[in-house]
Amino acid sequence: MTITKDKLLCAEPSSNASLLYQALWWIAKGEFTAGSELNRAHDICQSHEGNAPFDWVHALVHWIDGEEWNSNYWYRRIGKNRQGETFEQEWQVIVNELI
Repeated sequence: MTITKDKLLCAEPSSNASLLYQALWWIAKGEFTAGSELNRAHDICQSHEGNAPFDWVHALVHWIDGEEWNSNYWYRRIGKNRQGETFEQEWQVIVNELI
């Protein structure tokens, strides 16, 4: 399942999509900025703490939210380094690997 511009026109992600997909969808829906959509993504990731794919998305959420120190904590926790230079590039790296 891919996240396309058409799918972002919907008010909600598909109900049969995985929670990881939904978290990534909310980040893109919010146009990679802090706000209610990012909070939805954070809630999903927070509820799956300790699961590396969710922790990776959690790292991105905190980077977008301006908490680079917290983002770095999550990257260290999963043994990864940020690969994208922008939020959207990092999001795409995550989508390419996990979705």
